[in-house]
Amino acid sequence: MRLRHFTKRYETAAQVASAARHHAWLTEHARPLRLPALTVVGPTSLTYEWIDGRPARPEDLLPLARLLGDAHGTAWTTALRPASLNTPHRFRDGIAFSDYIGPRQTALRRRLEQGYLPDRVALHAMLALLEKTAEGPTAFYKDSNPRNFIITEIGDVYTVDTDDLTLAPVAYDLAKLIATLILTYGPLPAPAIDSALRAYNEAAERHDPRLGTTDRGRLDDFLALHAVLTAPYAGRNGYRNGWTARPCPRGSA
Repeated sequence: MRLRHFTKRYETAAQVASAARHHAWLTEHARPLRLPALTVVGPTSLTYEWIDGRPARPEDLLPLARLLGDAHGTAWTTALRPASLNTPHRFRDGIAFSDYIGPRQTALRRRLEQGYLPDRVALHAMLALLEKTAEGPTAFYKDSNPRNFIITEIGDVYTVDTDDLTLAPVAYDLAKLIATLILTYGPLPAPAIDSALRAYNEAAERHDPRLGTTDRGRLDDFLALHAVLTAPYAGRNGYRNGWTARPCPRGSA
């Protein structure tokens, strides 16, 4: 039988090298995640084994939350324990992750320029929220939107897209999954979100009790950040629905 492959093309060799290194890092340090095999590294492309399946749907939230909690716990235990959310981190093998604060400060200021924040008061509120969330153990962020999970007919879950990895607080990427499921499929029941957070915490705390302490208020803070950061993608990439979660930090307009 002829094997099928998927080739992703990039503009620069540096982007190819970065995505390939991230694939290797996740394979080693986030082993609960299953990634398609990287078969060919070209000058401006990466070729992976083809995985037949569908993107994530709302009914997948609970098992995916458990998977993310386990993956973040594993990565913290094996590699991320010394990393700080406020500082880019370079690992001993040379792989580097951007910090949590810097890239998002830049993105939030850009959202004001693009008109997705009404004024500088709103920008300062979001920057303050970002600073507030930059505490606790460090996980990784890899953009856990529904398209970046492939679920096979027999229920195996594959994780794709290793272009951009950064440092992030524990459960920040769970919030990205919740936010983008809402944008793709519409509102999620509050109990479903609560159950997903509980499942995530239970999976993460098996690695260390400090990793399983995210409460709903902190998750909502992450969701508020994602509401602004994902605003330019409305109407694209399957994001057909408006934002329904709390859009602003507590106490702001």
